[in-house]
Amino acid sequence: MQKIRNIAVIAHVDHGKTTLVDGLLEQSGTYGAHEQHDERAMDSNDLEKERGITILSKNTAIRYKEFKINIIDTPGHADFGGEVERVLKMVDGVLVLVDAYEGVMPQTKFVVKKMLALGKKPIVVINKIDKPSAEPERVVDEMFDLFVAMGATEDQLDFPIIYAAARDGIAKLDMSEEGGDFQCIFETIINKIPEPEGDRENHTQAQVFTLDYDNYVGKIGISRIFNGVIRKGDNVMLAKADGELVKGKISKLIGFHGLNRMEIQEAEAGDIVAFAGLETVDVGDTICDPANPMPLDPMHIEEPTLTVIFSVNDSPLAGQEGKHVTSNKLKDRLEFEMTTNVAMKLEVVGEGKFKVSGRGELQITILAENMRRENYEFGVSRPEVIVREIEGVKCEPFEHLVIDVPEELSGTVIERLGKRKAEMKSMIPMGQGFQRIEFEIPARALIGFRGQFLTDTKGEGIMNHSFLEFRPYSGSVESRSYGALISMEDGDTLAYSLFNIQDRGVLFIGPQTKVYEGMIVGEHSRSNDLVVNPIKGKAQSNVRSSGADEAIKLIPPRDMSLERALEWIEDDELLEVTPKSIRIRKKFLTESERKRHTRK
Repeated sequence: MQKIRNIAVIAHVDHGKTTLVDGLLEQSGTYGAHEQHDERAMDSNDLEKERGITILSKNTAIRYKEFKINIIDTPGHADFGGEVERVLKMVDGVLVLVDAYEGVMPQTKFVVKKMLALGKKPIVVINKIDKPSAEPERVVDEMFDLFVAMGATEDQLDFPIIYAAARDGIAKLDMSEEGGDFQCIFETIINKIPEPEGDRENHTQAQVFTLDYDNYVGKIGISRIFNGVIRKGDNVMLAKADGELVKGKISKLIGFHGLNRMEIQEAEAGDIVAFAGLETVDVGDTICDPANPMPLDPMHIEEPTLTVIFSVNDSPLAGQEGKHVTSNKLKDRLEFEMTTNVAMKLEVVGEGKFKVSGRGELQITILAENMRRENYEFGVSRPEVIVREIEGVKCEPFEHLVIDVPEELSGTVIERLGKRKAEMKSMIPMGQGFQRIEFEIPARALIGFRGQFLTDTKGEGIMNHSFLEFRPYSGSVESRSYGALISMEDGDTLAYSLFNIQDRGVLFIGPQTKVYEGMIVGEHSRSNDLVVNPIKGKAQSNVRSSGADEAIKLIPPRDMSLERALEWIEDDELLEVTPKSIRIRKKFLTESERKRHTRK
């Protein structure tokens, strides 16, 4: 048997998981002397690099002494919680990272709960101890309390603690020590994480926990081998979640080392590998021995909580900026997304309309952002929560919301959330003039709240939330309190007309922007919608008057990113997404159509 350890790195978003994995790769000597690599090298796609978040879990392997350590870097954002849950089943232990100032956050609770329930062995890493506001001792106590509250076993409560500043490559077992490197992390992993169970002599059993796609070999299943040996060219049996058995052949076997993938001939029990050749492979499927198929338990995948409608763009400016604009192209792209993204669901709901369900707004906006970068053009509706009927009662998803706000602004935020049916659970002073307040709130009420929250807290507030459970429907919730400024003409905007409109509210566009009738150009300062003319020029006359031609001063328009615009829109509005622009419009473009529709 080769000496293997399998671990996952789990934590709340932005607590330093990918930076820690960087340090582990570097200090284990996995990179060759000639290899160049970026900061946060595991975040490989453009969106991950730009936003500084991990979107897909990724695996790597390092060599330390005679051990091979398989490491899986997981996303920390609540929308990708399903990904973390699957990964945990594949490993024998976890590194739980916690920020030395922020301490236990909603996603920390979520991942710790899953990890303890699966009986995994934790190593707690208190990261960012170099922060001036760090309080490692308090955070250790918080973690211990959390483990007790979540029902940890005696063995799990006896967790090793490592203090680290992952960015600087420092780690130590005792805060009083000077310096220190990642040697103590490697040693702790080898000594404290159990070696994988299973035997290479048993019949083959391997379970797929994540999917990838390659244009040459098709679908790739990344899996952990629980028993037996898998060789390239083997004939195997694929056991699906619904009990169906499919015969197949492994055409390619891929091993991991650092950031590289290489072809290998065989792999044995305990290892994590990728394989190609089975087109129908899905997450949770088991690869078994055709002579004696013994499927493993299929995986429970978290249900989606939000839906949006993707539709063909039918605005007056349709087809001018994007390359792929037809419903066939849109459908193919969404179906392709579903092959690798198991947390999302797709159904066709009408001519050129596709209902996409996901775990949260971030997950859906990342799909939309990727599509616009691939030259697609489409419309997106306002997100809606999925309402279920449980034992005859109408139920909706609830979220656990944690906010950190300056003390003097907490009253405003509590009042806002009260109107949105939030129930306050606790309030703790965090030092440095900040307070942490926890709420339980319907997921519906959070749609559109982030922009309002940032305005109320002058950009200083931090909010995080994770899915709690389905509860009985809580009635109507307050939504956007301001109306829209709607264009009544088609053409290019002029500074003169925008100057006159800007007293009525906040503009989303600047001069020389193409607009059409029914397009939203700004937010009204009152609660009703207002129709305006943003393309009207100044009437010329031959009479001069003093002071009439003063310089026009325009307030810079509000920058509406994809997330911000999606949160802002109401049920009768749509987002028009093209590779070059994001426009907000009414579903019915003319005023007469809108009036007729409201009468109905």
